[in-house]
Amino acid sequence: MYAIVEIAGQQFKVEKDKKIFVHRLQEEEGANVEFDNVLLVEDESGVKVGTPKVDGAKVSAKVLEHLKGDKVIVFKKKRRKGYKKKNGHRQYMTQIQIEEIIG
Repeated sequence: MYAIVEIAGQQFKVEKDKKIFVHRLQEEEGANVEFDNVLLVEDESGVKVGTPKVDGAKVSAKVLEHLKGDKVIVFKKKRRKGYKKKNGHRQYMTQIQIEEIIG
């Protein structure tokens, strides 16, 4: 059984006991969260596709930890013009573990 769910503006394919990284959530570590914006659910009876979301479907997860992603370096240069610009970025992320898919 799996589901396609929208979390913090991004879509993820989730399964039971799967750990995923999402954009930073407001909940504290150890808290349980529910996502009701489920776009697709696949189970023994078949595939249910939402228009735009499946009615009555929910995904519950547990927040494991808050962390920062890998550093991304952005370097811009224009040749023969003396223009160079270097910038870095680290995305704040949350690791969650999917506990249950209700659909």
